[in-house]
Amino acid sequence: MTRTWMKIGLAAFLATTALGTSLAEAAGVLTIGRREDGTTFDPIMTAQNVDFWVFSNVFDVLVRVDKTGTRLEPGLAESWTVSSDGLTYTFKMRAAKFSDGSPITAEDAAFSLLRIRDDQGSLWADSYKVMDTVEAPDATTLIIKLKQPSAPFLSSLAMPGTSILSKAGMEKMGEAAYAENPVASGAFSVKEWVRGDRVVLEKNPNFWQADRVSLDGVEWISIPDDNTRMLKVQAGELDSAIFVPFSSIAELQKDPNLTVHLDTSTREDHLLINHAHGLLGNKDVRQAIDMAIDKKAIVDAVTFGIGSVANSYIPAGALYHYADNLSRPYDPEKAKAMLAKAGASDLKLKYVVNAGDAVDEQIAVLLQQQLSRAGIGVDLQKVDPSQSWDMLVAGDYDISVMYWTNDILDPDQKTTFVLGHDSNNNYMTNYKNEAVKELVAKARIEADPAKREQMYIDLQKMAKDDVNWIDLYYSPYRNVSRKNIKNFYQNPLGRFFLEDVVKE
Repeated sequence: MTRTWMKIGLAAFLATTALGTSLAEAAGVLTIGRREDGTTFDPIMTAQNVDFWVFSNVFDVLVRVDKTGTRLEPGLAESWTVSSDGLTYTFKMRAAKFSDGSPITAEDAAFSLLRIRDDQGSLWADSYKVMDTVEAPDATTLIIKLKQPSAPFLSSLAMPGTSILSKAGMEKMGEAAYAENPVASGAFSVKEWVRGDRVVLEKNPNFWQADRVSLDGVEWISIPDDNTRMLKVQAGELDSAIFVPFSSIAELQKDPNLTVHLDTSTREDHLLINHAHGLLGNKDVRQAIDMAIDKKAIVDAVTFGIGSVANSYIPAGALYHYADNLSRPYDPEKAKAMLAKAGASDLKLKYVVNAGDAVDEQIAVLLQQQLSRAGIGVDLQKVDPSQSWDMLVAGDYDISVMYWTNDILDPDQKTTFVLGHDSNNNYMTNYKNEAVKELVAKARIEADPAKREQMYIDLQKMAKDDVNWIDLYYSPYRNVSRKNIKNFYQNPLGRFFLEDVVKE
């Protein structure tokens, strides 16, 4: 999934300088600095890392991804069986409780899964329409029958959007209130959410693995300025921070009081292109833009060599990544000739840039310079972080750099969301290719691993040929923590295992 940004008011920003008055005084409370505030605690209403990464420790799921980010393991479902025809999944629920002390039942699981499939506000409905019926014949048995076999289905149940919610709690509180202060099924519950400032979590004593949790609580504190966030960790005002700027990594690694974490990720940074805007709907124009960008120069200048050039929307190391996918050579002169042939010699682009993000701003300047060599004029429109996401959703842009991290092991989720999705305009790009969309649907139900892999290879080739977006680079997660913080870790799918963190 991707990211979003929320507005940070002056008062909230100043409040981050006064950590001594917060829960951070407690020895067992972990403070984490992040750029942006969250948007919701309703799992089906968001596709943002800023939300998923927080509520992955507030909610639990039926099936989890392990710490390595490579295997599935039991969550709230202690076991499961699949019928020989691949259509019926039967789950045995473990004895577990919500944060309010009520039991977590199969009925709660059925309620949560039907919401993600049927609710009009669900951003993930397309991926779960394969479910025909979801029933709870008793409190500990959940039976899901599919309309057709689905290779990624079990993996899709580990996605944070399928977090198990309290049916009774939501019906009593209402969706809006629940999204602000939910009944938790995970390691921590929400104590307070100060919009634009921080989310305060406290240990959930009713969590089925409560004896595994060392921390008394967690504070996610919004500090949008990268340098300020790093200085606060260095000064001991924060225990940890995420999104370490590439330019700060070497310096922070020299600090004996800090540990820099470069954890393996599924992150891919890319340049979104709005296909609905004039000449950008022409594939030849998009190919020319791709050829006018020197990705290696961006990797070297922006990531200090820590990243690597991306050649596919499926990241390196992920299932079915096609290592030999096309990487167009950097050739601004050929790009200029292609644009002239396509009647786009005077191409002008509106580039929406997130103001204050050091990496985004540096990439923007580099891309502006590179594209100018092919005769492309780029207007950099730096906007307040609270506005940029809404502009992309509204299609009020030509190009903009974004990133995605996988949420499940299977490539179906990202593929569906960016190539074969109806309700989100294929991740705001307005990309349309019916043959691609059909192949996305076929790959989802193909049972033969070899045939399925070939389908995803073909999809990667087709996406590259169409230039659905422009792949830029892959990079690890970049986090930092104080030396007294142990087991601070983010797995390749982005989940923080805060239930294992120890603050000494």
